[in-house]
Amino acid sequence: MVKTLGQHEGLDLRKQEAVELVARIKDLLWEKKAEKVVALDLRAVSESLDYFVLASATSTPHLQALERHVQEKLEEEGLRPRPTEGQSPRWVVLDYGEVVVHLMTPEAREYYDLEGFWADAERI
Repeated sequence: MVKTLGQHEGLDLRKQEAVELVARIKDLLWEKKAEKVVALDLRAVSESLDYFVLASATSTPHLQALERHVQEKLEEEGLRPRPTEGQSPRWVVLDYGEVVVHLMTPEAREYYDLEGFWADAERI
C-alpha cells in the first residue's frame, strides 16, 4: 500500500529532511575543525529562505578544505550543491536548496554579520 502525503505531511517531511541535512553539515564542518558553527532557521523571518549554516575557517586553505569536505561527503550521499557565482577566498557559499552553507574567514564573517542581519532567526 502506497501512502499519499497530504500537503501538511509533505511539508513536515521536507522540514525534517532539511533539519537532518543541517545536522549532517554541522557534523561535517566540526570534523574539519570549523569554528563558530551556527545554524539558523530563517522560515519565520524570510519568505524565500529556509536554513543557513554558518562557519568560520582559520585561513584560506582551511576554508577550501571545509568546502571540499562538505561537498565530497554530501556527493557520496547523492547531494550536489546548486551552482553559485562570486566565490572568493574569504567567503564560500554552498547552496543545497533549503539549506545554504556560508563558509567564511573571521574577517568576512564579522564584516558581513549575517547573524546580526538575521538576529530574529531561531538558532538550531
